[in-house]
Amino acid sequence: MIEKIQKRNGELADFDATKIRSAMYRANIHTEDTRISDQQLDLLTAHVLEKAEALGGIPTVEQIQDLVEEVLVDADYAGTAKAYILYRAEHAAMRHMDANLMKTYENLTFTGDHTGTYVRTSTNVGHNTDTAMGTMLKYGSEGAKAFYDSNVIPEEIVRAHENGDIHIHDKDFYALTETNCQIDLLPLFENGFSTGHGYLRTPNSIRSYAALCCIAIQANQNDMHGGQSIPNFDYAMAPGIICTFRKSYRWALVQHLQISLEKGRGECEALLAPAEEAIAQIRMGKADAVIPALCEAVDLPAELLQAAHRYAVKKARQETENATYQAMEALIHNLNTMTSRAGAQVPFSTVNYGTDTSPEGRMVIQNLLLATEKGLGDGSTPVYPVQIFKVKNGVNAHPGDPNYDLFRQAMQVSGLRLYPNFSFLDAPFNLPYYRPGDYHSEVAYLGCRTRVMENRHDPSRQTSCQRGNLSFTTINLPRLGLLAQGDIDTFFSLLNDRMDLAIRQLRHRLGIQSEKKVYNFPFLMEQGVWMDSDKLTATDTVEEVLRHGTLSVGFIGLAETLTALTGYHHGENMESQKLGLSIVGHMRARLDRESRQTGLNWGLFATPAETLCGRFTELDKKKFGIVPGVTDRAYYTNSFHIPVWYHLSVWEKIEREAPYHALTNNGHITCVELTVEQARNTDLFERILLYMQQCGIGYGAINHAADRDPECGYIGEIGETCPYCHRRESEGARFERIRRITSYLAGPLECWNPAKRAEERDRVKHSL
Repeated sequence: MIEKIQKRNGELADFDATKIRSAMYRANIHTEDTRISDQQLDLLTAHVLEKAEALGGIPTVEQIQDLVEEVLVDADYAGTAKAYILYRAEHAAMRHMDANLMKTYENLTFTGDHTGTYVRTSTNVGHNTDTAMGTMLKYGSEGAKAFYDSNVIPEEIVRAHENGDIHIHDKDFYALTETNCQIDLLPLFENGFSTGHGYLRTPNSIRSYAALCCIAIQANQNDMHGGQSIPNFDYAMAPGIICTFRKSYRWALVQHLQISLEKGRGECEALLAPAEEAIAQIRMGKADAVIPALCEAVDLPAELLQAAHRYAVKKARQETENATYQAMEALIHNLNTMTSRAGAQVPFSTVNYGTDTSPEGRMVIQNLLLATEKGLGDGSTPVYPVQIFKVKNGVNAHPGDPNYDLFRQAMQVSGLRLYPNFSFLDAPFNLPYYRPGDYHSEVAYLGCRTRVMENRHDPSRQTSCQRGNLSFTTINLPRLGLLAQGDIDTFFSLLNDRMDLAIRQLRHRLGIQSEKKVYNFPFLMEQGVWMDSDKLTATDTVEEVLRHGTLSVGFIGLAETLTALTGYHHGENMESQKLGLSIVGHMRARLDRESRQTGLNWGLFATPAETLCGRFTELDKKKFGIVPGVTDRAYYTNSFHIPVWYHLSVWEKIEREAPYHALTNNGHITCVELTVEQARNTDLFERILLYMQQCGIGYGAINHAADRDPECGYIGEIGETCPYCHRRESEGARFERIRRITSYLAGPLECWNPAKRAEERDRVKHSL
């Protein structure tokens, strides 16, 4: 008689034959096999025991299960045997998943993570798993992914993700929320809003406008897993400057009259009371328009009132300028320190600006740039918000344009601080939407490169405002190139299969997202941040309003794909460039068809190669070995970019990458690498940006080093020693090294994941 059995962990346990009988019964009832009678179950169990005793010694769990399969097959219960085999496989996978999850928890809890494996898996560099809240957030993240894999996501898709055929981004939020949103602040400011913990009234100064902007970003970040963007920052802040100017003007007007008339404040305010309506309409750029109404309403000499007006305008402008700078400085400090998600992350924030030509809008832009140039309290470069200057002919792109001086200022600041980046409203795919002076018609980007504009669900509202990306999934293009072995037809056949798979997965995810209720999003939906959510009640599902969002299929590693197929990437060979455009165009065409058929906003996304660039590469190295030009580095190249290690000119890089922007309608960016000296040459900076505009780039940036020596304050590229004071890092405080990781800034470099650190080391400067 068998008395003991060896478990998978090596421990011995009491043997229980009834478990064998029960397992065969459960397998049988889920098949079309003839139902096994109780008597037959007893007989089959006895056969298993006979075979087990014949083995001698103490059997293992795996040996007993093998014998159960054998006995079922011998008894002509093939369907039952198959069900039992599948049951074993599923439970083996679950055990493997549990073991991996427990190992992850163990590493997070006891080992710590200083390699970037867990700490910097998000584009949000504020996510720190060295902290208690950060670790707890990661526990939830890893547990959620394990739950979805075993209970929610179809097995075919789980395998494709695990194997590295595709990558489901932010899988830990799969059934919870969407990616990102472009927040139109003006409706929120007009009516006030609630964060769920208190109601915030309509702001009445530039300081409160800036503060509520930060709060709105923070609150919305808690409802979504991606970034938050303000598409119209200058337009949204301008009313705050109007409020501040009017209050300062009225105060200064009373002050002047007090001195001139030698009367008390109350008396002077009473004298001005008949002119309150006129004073309430004053604007910074048209201040003198108030004089006739002022002189008519107030029973004082016109000369006195005009003198008081001139004093008040001058005083109000000075005070408003100071208040605006302080508000922008506070905004930058807040967005680099305030946290979301249980205190574990800094909100991934973006602001778009540059096209408001009003005096108030211009003051916002000017002072945000001044505050950015100054840096944080210790002089370091602010990582947030990602800043994007919208370039537009006739508005700011050329001498004589009303905001050209701000464009020049933006380039000077970017040459020091890496921000702002630059988007181009005259790009062929952005310009058709543009209407002068209407910020709703201006394409705005999120810092990670996400673009939202077209709206197939409601073509009457083609705008970036109040919309965002629902979710995105990336295809491993280099793997398809390796599998095709140079056969282009085979490659496109494989690509079609992967596209179909990615679309099925995104449809599945959207179906789950659509079942959520408005109350699941206390800020995003209940406060009307998302388009049309203000028309819903708390218990309505969000299915209909989500249709305004975008669904994105992404790709990385086009360069390695072309090398696998042709032996050359698209920076080396024009035939490869033609093939690259054909591949990306093929993907876009497939998604356009999907949009026409479903009425949803499907689009192609040029995926930023962050953690994913290393994950795909490591999996493909195991599968294919080291393939020169493909898997021989630690990373795959960002989206459609020319490899970072390849030497070519600034102009050539722009020319080669520009055509891909028109094809990647859900997001793209092109970056060029300069020396610090070149980046601070504003004339050269301008030449490069205008060439991007000329070539049809939608979103671009100029990279350079923004390292900082905290002891002498030098900002630039620092090697082993500081170029200014010549000290070594070992001789004092550590150097602060800031780089652009893809389209946003990140540092310190030692916190990047290993693949991204390797990519940064390989980067070469582009020649002129």
